[in-house]
Amino acid sequence: MHRSQGRDNWAAMHQGFRWQVPDAFNIAQACCGRWAGEPDAARRVAIVAHGAQRETLTFAQLQQQANAMSTLLVGLGVRRGDRVAIVMPQRFETAIAYIAVLQLGAVAMPLSMLFGPDALEYRLQDSEAVAAICDESAIANLAQVRAQCPLLRHVVGVGGAAAQADIAWEAQRALLQPEFAPVPTHADDGAVLIYTSGTTGPPKGALIPHRALLGNLPGFVCSQNWFGFDPLRPGSHSEAVFWSPADWAWTGGLMDALLPSLYFGRPIVACNARFHPDTAFTLMQEHGVTHTFLFPTALKAMMKAHPEPRARFALKLQAIMSAGEAVGDAVFNYCRDQLGVVVNEMFGQTEINYVVGNCALGGRTGQGVGWPARPNSMGRPYPGHRVAVIDDEGRECPPGVTGEVAVNRLDVHGAPDPIFFLGYWKNEDATRRKFTGDWCRTGDLATRDDAGYLWYQGRADDVFKAAGYRIGPSEIENCLVKHPAVVNAAVVPKPDAERGALVKAYVVLAPQVAEARAVTTGGRASFDADLVAELQTHVKDKLAPYEYPKEIEFIEALPMTTTGKVQRRVLRLQEEERARARAS
Repeated sequence: MHRSQGRDNWAAMHQGFRWQVPDAFNIAQACCGRWAGEPDAARRVAIVAHGAQRETLTFAQLQQQANAMSTLLVGLGVRRGDRVAIVMPQRFETAIAYIAVLQLGAVAMPLSMLFGPDALEYRLQDSEAVAAICDESAIANLAQVRAQCPLLRHVVGVGGAAAQADIAWEAQRALLQPEFAPVPTHADDGAVLIYTSGTTGPPKGALIPHRALLGNLPGFVCSQNWFGFDPLRPGSHSEAVFWSPADWAWTGGLMDALLPSLYFGRPIVACNARFHPDTAFTLMQEHGVTHTFLFPTALKAMMKAHPEPRARFALKLQAIMSAGEAVGDAVFNYCRDQLGVVVNEMFGQTEINYVVGNCALGGRTGQGVGWPARPNSMGRPYPGHRVAVIDDEGRECPPGVTGEVAVNRLDVHGAPDPIFFLGYWKNEDATRRKFTGDWCRTGDLATRDDAGYLWYQGRADDVFKAAGYRIGPSEIENCLVKHPAVVNAAVVPKPDAERGALVKAYVVLAPQVAEARAVTTGGRASFDADLVAELQTHVKDKLAPYEYPKEIEFIEALPMTTTGKVQRRVLRLQEEERARARAS
């Protein structure tokens, strides 16, 4: 290591950790209700809105408005277990909606405001959602697919969506009682349904129980360098202020940012502006942000824009967690030397989140807490999680041998790990295939070294990360094939120094289009450019902006197996070989 990070306490922390999961548990009560019952509830800030007005929402206000929204939803016929879609960016009403849905025993289904009509329609239909809460960012796309979602009985409009929705939230809020009796829930009851991209078939809905929040907390606390609390003084006070550009509709923004911050009674900054390095630094300075979750792509952009940020910005950062892809040496060193924080990398996925990572504590590990971070390593299993690298038969691989990262249902003491999802929505077969005995497979390949650190080696399937987003080829390929010019398509990652990977599509054209391309008199390059732009717009409009292929290559035929399956691996290896050739 370039610089000492102090003592290694990882083994002792693992051995000393025990889960305490109550039978009855509700995320809304843990993240809001208990704080709203404290004497300082009217002063304790839950959310700060970044902007000129710098509005705040206290825990008392969050609870009162959530109570009103719960009353509204119950009046609309929403019952325990019903799915309610939440389609909004980082804003007060998004948090209010989560608390409202969860405390009435329903299941919150976060949907990104970036989703186009096709993406929304599939998830609303598959989940059988009975209601949706959205703002102006999503109301047009939602209205476009409403007729194809007969079970979606009610749409509640927030802000600029009020006029196009069935019910205007702001108009109803003042008429509703600010009291609501929470519905008792078991820790194993479903709380959140998040759709995650897969390699084959459409996206799968992962049903997350209330207890999963508790399963997240060891990783959150470790990766956030104890989140402002004194690790040697239980019950100590924290002055932490959190912010992350991660969308609250994704696992990273919801389970790694919004809910843990509220659980610990600390404020989180809400900002729905498009990410920009200047905005990020200005926001962190203005709000005194102490803890953050930033994707490696964001950190790379910040490093390029402001190589010496402390010369311009007064920062109070105490911890940076990063996930989605490897940070790399340059960014690791930048965070340590220029931001004054050793970045803690983290690994997890929607189904089993926050299971591996680091807890550098800025090198202050001499009192029995924390362990060194190693650049480019995924980290080590967080306390409470038994994680291993296994082979195809479910046997643990020896150090240095590549295998699949897997998490055991039981921790190192034999107690059930609360981090696990309940299963894939209406897809028992996919749920069964996720497990080998008690091991839950992640689909990610890694090696383990003698010290227990994991080193990422790629995907076991064809899902990949691009600019921090998880990309499932199937949904994009299906969208491309819907275009009349396309017969078949395969989507693979193209290595990219800035984003880790770009979305690239190999496309087989329809015969008439291929013929027109062959005889065009306007020039092949011009024909291709126009068609590529048309296909990119097609995907961008129907799915999400981050999913559209940044590059499209036309090909006569896709590599196929004898059973007719597309061999994406062949194309992926081709892109990797091209990248090596460019680099040399």
